[in-house]
Amino acid sequence: MAVYRSSHALVGPLTPGRVEAVELPLTSRLRRGYRTEDVDALLHRLAYELAERSRRLGMVSAENRRIKTALRNWQSERVNVGNSTD
Repeated sequence: MAVYRSSHALVGPLTPGRVEAVELPLTSRLRRGYRTEDVDALLHRLAYELAERSRRLGMVSAENRRIKTALRNWQSERVNVGNSTD
């Protein structure tokens, strides 16, 4: 997947405000609208950014579950140690 690259390239991670502020160049006077290659490039960049953020969110969620499980196990061990009569 290509990353958005043009003379109007956005540097760094995209934010909602930066996406709203994007101004794509218009086509020539003979055609109405935006240049297809600029729109496609921006859509590819947005798809890449969303996929990367989803991947990172998945990693963070997995780490969060791992930490919660470890904490529960540690707490259970402490309760069992405190309840044992030696």
